[in-house]
Formats: sequence, C-alpha cells, structure tokens
Amino acid sequence: MHYGLFCHFKEHYHEAATVLDWTVRTKVSTSSMGTFPKQVKIVEVGPRDGLQNEKNVVPTAVKIRLIDMLSEAGLPVIEATSFVSPKWVPQMADHTEVLRGIQKFPGINYPVLTPNMKGFEAAVAAGAKEVSIFGAVSELFTKKNVNCSIAESFQRFDGIMKAAQAASIPVRGYISCVLGCPYEGKISPAKVAEMGVSVVDASVAGLGGCPYAQGASGNLATEDLVYMLSGLGIHTGVNLQKLLEAGDFICQALNRKTSSKVAQATCKL
Repeated sequence: MHYGLFCHFKEHYHEAATVLDWTVRTKVSTSSMGTFPKQVKIVEVGPRDGLQNEKNVVPTAVKIRLIDMLSEAGLPVIEATSFVSPKWVPQMADHTEVLRGIQKFPGINYPVLTPNMKGFEAAVAAGAKEVSIFGAVSELFTKKNVNCSIAESFQRFDGIMKAAQAASIPVRGYISCVLGCPYEGKISPAKVAEMGVSVVDASVAGLGGCPYAQGASGNLATEDLVYMLSGLGIHTGVNLQKLLEAGDFICQALNRKTSSKVAQATCKL
C-alpha cells in the first residue's frame, strides 16, 4: 500500500512567480537542503478530486483530453476517476467511459478511487490496474464523507484489500485531514506519523474541494508545486510548460480562472 499525502491546502503564495522564486532561494538555508529528497513523486488528482465538486457536469471528452495532456506533461501518477455511486457524485458517473477512453502512457499509473467492494468490482471490470482507498484521521469527517466511523471504514477496506491482492492489483491509501479538519479543527501531530514524505498530491490549476466539507479551500496547484520543487533542485520529471497548457485547457473548459500563482504570473508576463 502506498500512502500519499491527501489534504486541502490554503495557499499563501506571493502574487508573482519571481517573488516565489526569491522566497525559495533566500529562506531555504544551505544546511537544510541536504534534508530534502532528491526526487518527489507527484500524484495528480485534478481529473478526480479536482473535478468532482464542479456543479456543471464536465463532458467526458474534456476529462479524457485533460488526462491525456497531463500524461504528456510527464506526471507519473494521475488519478483518473472515481467508481462511486452517481447518486452521490454525479460528476463521476462516466467513470467507465473515461478510464477506457484515455491513452495509457508507458510508465504512468492511472489509479481510480474505489470506496467499497461494488466500486472495486466495477473498476476492475472497466480495466483499472490500480485502485485507491481513502480513510481520514477525523471521526467527524469520516462520518460526513463515507457515513461510518474510522474503525468501520477500515473494515470496509479489508474486503477490497483481499480482493485486490487476489487480483494482483496495487492499492494506494489516502489519509485525509492529516493537517486539520473542517469539522474538528486542528489535528494533533501525535495522531498521525508524517516522516520523510516524498509523495505529494496536487491538482492542476488548484482545482478541487470536498463536496462534503463546507469551506474546503481546494487543493495545492500542481504547477506551483512543480515550480517550487524545481527551484529547490528536486527532480519531478514533469514538464512545467506542458502542465501549464493542461491547466489552461481545463480552466477554459470550465470557464474559470486558475488558482495557480505560477500560471497567473505567466499570464501577466
């Protein structure tokens, strides 16, 4: 099981990328650079977590094109869709069509979210090669999000894990609310062990937000993350220019402005 960092961030970046670059280069001391990983794996969640909260249904063809553009940008993991009930998340009702319609680039993983056995079985039938399950540190968030307790959510995972193991399908585990919860507030660091994290989730153009968490501020913009890591000399394998193009594409399709500070600065330049 691979544990990624799945949490909503409130961004406090400076308006211009040049200022961001200055901040990175001046505030990070030479001594601390040695503690950073040489490489960071970015998990792109825009096509799933980024779009699931959109009020208007995004056309399937747009979702497929977005994922293909993200693949062309070199992102190693792209969460393609979610096999949940259309009753609860209508935006993901076309999950099978999306998964079957995207180009599968060599070396790129396309996990899909599967909250229960029914979703897992549907995902496998659609050709999923990797699935994701999600829990949370917060009892209230777990209740609001999946209508059960943390303990009960782990019981649900057990069936999926056994079925995935039997089918030789990798499972990625999410832990929500590791830094804070919109219902419970601050989360005690002692409740979550976060050491040496080198896998970070982000969403193109900063899209996203949980439909069951009022006031959720969205996700960290992938463009800003790639820019920052590049400035720190940390390898991601992502082409920033192609990533910016993907962000521009989906923002035009949604008729909204990007939340990426790097993309905003690029437009101003």
